Amino acid sequence: MSVKVKILFYVFLGFIILSIFPKESIAQTPLLKSGDSGQQVTEVQESLAQLGYFHVTPTGYYGTLTEEAVRQLQTDFDLTADGTVGSQTWNQLMEIEKAAKVVNGEARGESYEGQVAVAAVIKNRVQSSQFPSTIEEVIHQENAFTPVHNGQYHLTPSSAAYQAVKDAWKGWDPSQGSTYFYNPQTSTSDWIFTNTTPKLEIEGHLFAD
Repeated sequence: MSVKVKILFYVFLGFIILSIFPKESIAQTPLLKSGDSGQQVTEVQESLAQLGYFHVTPTGYYGTLTEEAVRQLQTDFDLTADGTVGSQTWNQLMEIEKAAKVVNGEARGESYEGQVAVAAVIKNRVQSSQFPSTIEEVIHQENAFTPVHNGQYHLTPSSAAYQAVKDAWKGWDPSQGSTYFYNPQTSTSDWIFTNTTPKLEIEGHLFAD
């Protein structure tokens, strides 16, 4: 069999596999599981530690402690709690990182309640039909969050920022369901003043619908 024929054969075989097994099943295939080791495991452990799920020094080995930490994360973020890191869990960790960067950029140095409130606004937007349905899309909407545009988004988030995202997703919402917030002293957007209704103030930020 020639090389060209072999390539065509394997391409055809791939199409057959994709047609037999739905994309959802492939997406759930564990990327990392108990017994695995390496840099990716270390990165997962570091993220879990930032969120308060992993309480020992990252080792790069996926053991019982890592499996239980992943299971707790999955429970808190409404994922299938199987203790393995599939594409959904990996994506959730990446989304949490993005939300924490926004919280850090918008509210670092403020009270913890204020940081959770900012995280809650991100969550409220994700869950609202008026906004995109992922953190990635929400935070990158035009003019949505100042840190994304002024470079502060790229600063390393504090542990408090990660915890704020976690607490917001677990149900704490100091913003009382708000989908907007702004500082009335520094905001330069006329739109925000005329198109939103303030609900409460936390740390100089007005939270609004």
